[in-house]
Amino acid sequence: MYSEKVMDHFTNPRNMGSMENPDGKAQVGNPTCGDIMEIAIKVEENKIKDIRFKTFGCGAAVATSSMVTEMAKGKTLEEAEQLTNKTVAEALDGLPPVKMHCSNLAADALHKAIQDYREKQTKKG
Repeated sequence: MYSEKVMDHFTNPRNMGSMENPDGKAQVGNPTCGDIMEIAIKVEENKIKDIRFKTFGCGAAVATSSMVTEMAKGKTLEEAEQLTNKTVAEALDGLPPVKMHCSNLAADALHKAIQDYREKQTKKG
């Protein structure tokens, strides 16, 4: 049912955990399935220098969170904003159709963390 990449990111998640004083942070959830994801980012010179996630949910939710952090780390904010539910799922060699909503959450959480960062920068301005 799940690809080897999904199972790898589920059993060995990358960038999991909390971050002290993130530059941007967001939490998203899907009430239908109960998955909740939180992503925190540190930004330096318009690039995502560090990224962490905490996820409560199914194996696909953990795997997509892990994969989106891997894909976003080191990228500019604009490059990271180009990541979509589809690109995350493709990077994991696909997800079962019933689990596609999980990859939507990972990309949404990343986009909202970037938005949070930008809003904080505007207030500083």
